This record gives sequence, C-alpha cells and structure tokens, in this order.
Amino acid sequence: MFVGVFVGIFTGHYIAFVLGGLAVIFGFVGWGTDSWGMFANRIYGAMDDYVLVAIPLFLFMAQFLERSGVTDDLFEALRYIMGPIPGGIALTVVVVSAIFAACTGIVGASVVSMGLLAMPVLLKYKYSKEMSCGVVAAGGSLGILIPPSIMLVVMASQTGISVGKLYAGAMMPGILLAFGYFCWVLYACIKDPTKGPPMTKAERQAVPNSKIFFMTMKSLVPPAFLIIGVLGSIFTGWATATEAAAIGAFFAAILVIAYGKFTWKCLYEASVLTLKATGMVFAILMCASCFTGVFLGLGGVDIVTDFINSLGLGKWGTYVMMMIVLLILGCLLDWIAILLICFPVFLPLAAQFGFDKLWFLVIIAVNLQASFLTPPFGYALFYLGGILPKGVEMIHIYKGVVPFIIIICIVIAIITAFPKIVLWLPSMIVS
Repeated sequence: MFVGVFVGIFTGHYIAFVLGGLAVIFGFVGWGTDSWGMFANRIYGAMDDYVLVAIPLFLFMAQFLERSGVTDDLFEALRYIMGPIPGGIALTVVVVSAIFAACTGIVGASVVSMGLLAMPVLLKYKYSKEMSCGVVAAGGSLGILIPPSIMLVVMASQTGISVGKLYAGAMMPGILLAFGYFCWVLYACIKDPTKGPPMTKAERQAVPNSKIFFMTMKSLVPPAFLIIGVLGSIFTGWATATEAAAIGAFFAAILVIAYGKFTWKCLYEASVLTLKATGMVFAILMCASCFTGVFLGLGGVDIVTDFINSLGLGKWGTYVMMMIVLLILGCLLDWIAILLICFPVFLPLAAQFGFDKLWFLVIIAVNLQASFLTPPFGYALFYLGGILPKGVEMIHIYKGVVPFIIIICIVIAIITAFPKIVLWLPSMIVS
C-alpha cells in the first residue's frame, strides 16, 4: 500500500485519489464487496465530526484578513521601528509573519502575502537574496503551527484530543520557533552586514514618530483583539474551536468593512477560495480515512510495529527514527498526507513507549514545519517561487531556507528535552 502511495504521487496523481484508489483496490482484495460498507461508515464518520466545521470558518477568516490590508500597514510601521537595526526589515518579516500566522493559520496566504509585500523592499535595500527568500518562506510557514492552525484542527479530529489543548500546547513552541528565526536573522546580519544592512538615519528621521505610532496602533490593535478573542475564548473554555472560528470569521469581515476594503467581489472571491481549499482538505480526509481503515483492517499496524520493535532501537532510538522519517516524508509529501499515513503507525508506537500523546502530537506539528521548506517538494518554496522578482531564482530559496530548517531541528531537540514547554500552558488554562 505504501509503495502504491509513492508510485501514485510520483506519476503526478492527486494524493486524495491515490489514497482513495488504493483503499478501494486493497479493500476489495481483503474483503471483496463487503469493504464498501466500511468505506461508507468511515466517510460518514469523518464528515460527522463537528470539529472540522472550524476548517472552512478559519479559511474564510484568513481570506478576509488578507484583503483587509492590515498586513501591509503593519509591515510598513514595523519596518520604520526596526529599520535602524541590522537586518531590521527581515526581522520585521518574522514579526509580521508570526502575527499574521496567529490570525490565519494558512501557509499559502502567509507566504504569498509576505512575498509580494516584503521581497521588493528587501531587495531594494540590498538584502542578500538568500536571506530575503529564507526569511519569507520560513516566516510564512509559521501559520501551520501557531494557532489557529488548520493542521492542528485536523490532528485533533484524527486523534480525539481537544483542539483547545493542541492549540495551547503548540503556542509556546510556535513562539520559540519565531524567536529562533528572529535571533538567527539578527546574528547573521550583525556578523555580516551585507546580508541585511540597516536603514539609514536620514530615511528613518524622514517619518515622524507620531505617524509611526498611529500606523502601528491602527494596524496592530484590531488583529490583536481578533487573536485574543479567538484563542482566548478557546483557552478559557468560553467557546469551542468551531464556535471561536465562527466568531473570528465574523469579526474578520467587520475588520474588512472598518478598513474600507469590503466589496461584493471581495466577498465572492473569499467564498470561492474558501470553498476550493475546504474541498481539497475534505477530499483528502475522506480518502485517507478509507486508506487508514483498510491498512488497519489488514493488520498493517501490527506488521510495522513488530518490525520496528524487532530492530531493537529502544524508546528513544525509535523516537529519533520517527522524527527522521517525518523529515524525509516532508521532502516528498504534503503535511495532510503525512499525518494521515503516519498516524496509524506512529501513535500506537508512541503509546507503547509511554510518550505523552499531546506532547508527541505537538512534536510532529513542529517537525512538519520543515515539510514546507525541504526540497524538492516544499510547498512554501513553490508558493514563493511563483512570485519571485526578476533576478531571484529557486536556488536562492533552497540556500536561504537551510538555516531555518536547522532551527526547526534545534527547537524539536529543545522541546524533546524539556516537555514542559509544550505541557505547561494546557495544564494551566485548558480544563
């Protein structure tokens, strides 16, 4: 079945149809026409999950926020605040990306928005092409980890852990990752100013402090209230993730109206893009659920688990092997395919070795950050590659993301050594 997955993907077929087709073939081989009933039950079970309603709502919220122009204003304000620091514009990209990630949870929107917004400015001020590409791709990918992440909603749906606990558990690692990016950019630009020269004093003084303050408040306060409202309502138990997503979508629409950016065309485009993205996610979920059902039914988990145990790697050897497998698969597959293929194997192994389930899921989520940045099929690389200015090539992106992939591995090691980084916040605020 796994050989079939890779053959299907590398011959250019959609992952949903590859998983669904293999489920039908091997289900028929295993049980004949009796497998059709199992497929119907698993598809209905996936579609009947109330948590998944949060996906289209968060997608809709992201589409509206992208059109509000709040990111443009925030980037411009912070650029003047941090501009005099070496690498100031790249640091601005990290900060704005982290804030935008906490509003959207959609990597494609974050990378494309920051690429269109920041790449011309970075190149204008003679930042190195590698630094410019790396910081935009890595910063934009934070949306898959920092709540409200769509990936965490899918993980919660597949494992039975509450979205609120996963959001709380991923919060500190997401902040730690953004902080690591920030520190790396600052260190690299101080060490070699040609990678990110600071803004000149004359340019900084040309804009009065009062104007910068007004721009910052105008662009930062409304998203801050949106973030606090959505995540705060989940963490305090006032609303479920689905209800909080609905609140977020509503207030994102209000924000677009308040900024004077609402049009009926904007509403139509946001709705269509939400529909397309939701259809893609749910098609993969349904087909992968059938694939997983057949894999479990044919005893695949027992076979793989027995094989791994026979290697004699022990608890931490098996853990390291799972992390390496995730990194390798991240070079080849989309995150949702990795989750739905690996969960049936990895979760029983994690339970067998006594790993905390919440902690283990957050570790996987951090690891899958790298799947957006690792060649040859890192999605963030292609999102950015589609909007590159003249003179910038894919090789600059590949070189630029290497330090950020290393930072991801360092953060994985840190939260492996100190699991309280993940578990402290859920124990404090989530019942």
